[in-house]
Amino acid sequence: MADLLLRNIRPYAGAPTDMLLQAGRIARIGKGLTAPEGVAVEDGRGDIVLPGLVEAHTHLDKSLWGLPWYVNEVGPKLLDKIDNERMNKRALGIDPYRQSARQSIQSSLMGSTHIRSHVDVDTEHGMWGIEGVMRTRDEYRDIVDIEIVAFPQSGLLRRPGTLELMDEAMKLGAEVVGGLDPCTIDRDPKGHLDAVFALCQRYGKPLDIHLHEPGEVGAFSMDMIIERTRALGMQGKVTISHAFCLGTPDPALIDPLIAGLAELDIAIMTTGPASRPAPPVKKLLEAGIRVCSGSDGIRDTWGPYGNADMLERAMFIGLRNNFRRDDELRLGLDVCTCQGARVMEVAGYGIDEGFIADLVLVPGETVAEAIVTRSPRRRVIKRGKIVARDGVSIRTAP
Repeated sequence: MADLLLRNIRPYAGAPTDMLLQAGRIARIGKGLTAPEGVAVEDGRGDIVLPGLVEAHTHLDKSLWGLPWYVNEVGPKLLDKIDNERMNKRALGIDPYRQSARQSIQSSLMGSTHIRSHVDVDTEHGMWGIEGVMRTRDEYRDIVDIEIVAFPQSGLLRRPGTLELMDEAMKLGAEVVGGLDPCTIDRDPKGHLDAVFALCQRYGKPLDIHLHEPGEVGAFSMDMIIERTRALGMQGKVTISHAFCLGTPDPALIDPLIAGLAELDIAIMTTGPASRPAPPVKKLLEAGIRVCSGSDGIRDTWGPYGNADMLERAMFIGLRNNFRRDDELRLGLDVCTCQGARVMEVAGYGIDEGFIADLVLVPGETVAEAIVTRSPRRRVIKRGKIVARDGVSIRTAP
C-alpha cells in the first residue's frame, strides 16, 4: 500500500494544511509536513478535502449504464415498474455483475467511497442479482466498499418462495435485510414485518426497509416498524428508506413518529425527491435522528435520471428542504457523508488522525460553493491511494 503526502489542502474549506497518509490511514495533519523517504507528494492546489462521499441507497443490479438508451413506456403504478423490470431484465442485458461494476466505477469517479446497494431477490431470478453484485463487491474493493441489502423488490409474501430466497441471500453473505411497503405491496403488514425482522434476528443483521406508503397508511406501517424495533431490542439497527409519510404536513401525525424514531435511533434515508412528499431533514437532524441519502435508481427501467454524484444529491436535498444559508447546505453535505457513514456503521470515517484515508478533493472557496458548482475536477482517495482523477478511474469498466 503506497503512502502519500497531500500538500496545501483545506479540510472542509478551512485553513490550508498538509496531510500524511500512511498504511491506508491519515497519519498526520499539520502545516509544513515533510514527506518521508519514498513517499509521493500530491499538490492539493488549495482544494477542499472532504471525507469520501457515502452513497447510502442505490440499486447496483438495475442500472442500464453503458447500454443502449431504454425507451420508457411503463405504466404509472409502482407495481407496473416492478413487474416490467422483473420481466425484462435478461432481455435488456442487465447483467448484475457488469452493470454493478459500471455504476460502482461511476460512483467512485464522483467521489463516493462507500455504497449501500439494495439487490433484488425474487422467484424469477433467484440469486442472480445477489451473486453478481457480490462479485463486484469483492473485485472492486480497491476503489469502493459495497454493502449489500437483500431486497424483495417484487414483494415478499405475494410471491411464495421469496422468503426462502431471502434466507439464502443472507446465508450467501448479504449484510442487511431489506423489506418493502408492507401494506400496499404485500397487503399483510404483520406478516411482512414478522418475516423481515425474523431474518434480522436469525442472522444478527440490520434492517433497511423501503417505505413509499404515503400519509396515514405509511404512518401506520412506520408505527409498526417502531413497535417491532422496540420489542426486539434493535435500537440503532433499522433504517427506513424514503419515508414519504414523514412529509405529511400534519404535526399530529408525524411528531409522534419522529419521537419514536429518535427514541430507538431508527435512521431515515431520503433522496430529496422532487415529486413526492419528503421527510423534513433539518427537523429530523435536530431530533437526533440519523439521516442519509442516495441516488436510488440510476438510469434504469424506472427512470432515465442519475449520475451517482452525491454532491449533486446534497444539492437536491438542499432544494427540497429550502436550504439557502451556507450552514444549511453543510447539513445537506453531512447527510451525504458523515450521516451516511453513521447509518452504515462505517468505522474510522472522517477527517482526523488515525481515521481511514477515504477522501475526495474538490475545487471551491467554500463547502457551499463546492456543492453548487460540482466541479468535475475531483481527486478521489480510497485507503490512501488516488483511485480517480478528473473523471478517470484506475479501473476500466467491463
